[in-house]
Amino acid sequence: MKIQGFCYLVRLQYLGFRYSGWQIQPKQRTIVGMLNKTFEFLYPNRSYKILGAGRTDAKVSSLDGAFELFLEEELQDLENFIIEFNKNLPSDIRLLSIEPVSRNFNIIKDSKTKEYFYFFSFGCKNHPFSAPFITNYIEDLNLEIMKQGAELFVGRHDFSIYTASLKPNTKTVRTIESCCIEKNDVLTANFFPENSYILKIKGKGFMRYQIRMIMGVLVQLGKSEVTLNQIKLSLEPGSLFKLNTIAPGSGLLLNKLNFNS
Repeated sequence: MKIQGFCYLVRLQYLGFRYSGWQIQPKQRTIVGMLNKTFEFLYPNRSYKILGAGRTDAKVSSLDGAFELFLEEELQDLENFIIEFNKNLPSDIRLLSIEPVSRNFNIIKDSKTKEYFYFFSFGCKNHPFSAPFITNYIEDLNLEIMKQGAELFVGRHDFSIYTASLKPNTKTVRTIESCCIEKNDVLTANFFPENSYILKIKGKGFMRYQIRMIMGVLVQLGKSEVTLNQIKLSLEPGSLFKLNTIAPGSGLLLNKLNFNS
């Protein structure tokens, strides 16, 4: 493919429950696969490239995602591009906006902060319709100690054990700007449980499964399977602590993505 002459930043939302994540995978339905299919239908024979701001896992959703669209030819009507694209996308993916950006813009390197929400409830069985949005734990959880545990992740720590398939040269020391558990006042529906909660976590970037493994260990904490001190030690370089829980992908949502101006 030739070097692209025109670049656009596209914002989008999607419900990830039907998808095997963002990235193309053989014989799997993915978000970028659906975007590619739609673009090729609307603009056959046009050279293009779509680059996402990050890779969300299977069933993970987004309220404010983004991708960079590279084209050889300039788009003449950006408003119509959004309208036509949305007409041809499935109902669980929606483009929000498109704007031209400099060829020097890098959607990955210029990402400033990502804020993720993890939705969960506990103590009773949820209505089945809640499944795409809220992870349901039947057991009672000690919410107050989980809130204390969430605060331990704030700051600069070694998250070596909070990822899967750690690759050589991966930067495992990361800074989390904020991490807390609050009552859910973001998503509502008449079939949601009376009480549900959100793990809110913000940082520049996260490794694969990092947030889901943080949520997993907080659930273990809420069940008294681990202690606050064990979580503290798990964030030390060379920790031998073993995590045995990865929270399901369906409770995770990319809430906000900010870029350097």
